[in-house]
Amino acid sequence: MKNVPHTVTDAAISTIRERIEAGAYPVGSLLPAQRQLSEELAISRASLREALSTLEALGLLVIRPGKGVYVESAQATAARSWRFAEQSSLPDTYQMRFALEGFAARMAALAVSDADLAWFEDNVAAMHEALACEELDEAARLDYDFHMRIVSIAGNAAIESILRSSADIMKESQRLPFYRRELVLSTYHEHRAILDALKARDCAAAGKAIETHIANAAQRAGVYFPTPQARA
Repeated sequence: MKNVPHTVTDAAISTIRERIEAGAYPVGSLLPAQRQLSEELAISRASLREALSTLEALGLLVIRPGKGVYVESAQATAARSWRFAEQSSLPDTYQMRFALEGFAARMAALAVSDADLAWFEDNVAAMHEALACEELDEAARLDYDFHMRIVSIAGNAAIESILRSSADIMKESQRLPFYRRELVLSTYHEHRAILDALKARDCAAAGKAIETHIANAAQRAGVYFPTPQARA
């Protein structure tokens, strides 16, 4: 049985995407006016704009101010249209996270407490449930909390400040890979591997696990960049 999205934004994303993929909204066509769409989908204009922005980031739509929203492609390619491009490109965002979070995970493995590990277990379990139910907003929140908990435990205030000041960009980079439906549980499995390394207090394994996770997430969003692991 198909899982049903539990937030109105996710439901709108799913419905519009299915219509695009089915050809109900052909490539090059203009979507119905936002007022009509919001009434049809029983969603607020603000939530609809969030859904349209996500679909634009996936490369399915292009929003032309004053002209409307057009179907750009019937196939999601997240890297084609990244809404934070003026601040940081999508490849640069993943590379920044790869560099900073890899170091943070190594430090966190040396400082993680039993209470922290219990928190991570709860977080990972909640993420599995959210992804299985296609609750992508909740999964993205849990994903961000997981990563920032590691950064906080690492105790490097400069790294934490950089990542928290880029919170919206970081969250979007975490959300995009979820739209590869066939790989939707990959983030859960990769977080599980990171947690296993933290539980073992193995700093090398923790750093490698989070770097592998970020590189894989980037690939699920259509971004590829060379890493030390890839060269090994």
